[in-house]
Amino acid sequence: MENKLLEVINEILEDEGLQPIDSINKDMDFRNDLEMDSFMLADLTVRIEDQFGVDIFESGIVTNIGEIIDILEGKNE
Repeated sequence: MENKLLEVINEILEDEGLQPIDSINKDMDFRNDLEMDSFMLADLTVRIEDQFGVDIFESGIVTNIGEIIDILEGKNE
């Protein structure tokens, strides 16, 4: 799951001309650590929802990788 999430993040970063990342951790912040703007975050949300079949904002706003991972792990329980 985390590898697939990393792939999605890197696709967006590369689409925007940014360097892909080697790994993710739960503390990574989308804006500060990954330099994602609002449009990139919207794209990320749509791609994650399509790939994993989840509603990212069902429980509220997410700001970091850990919150996404928690949502994805909750879906698999």
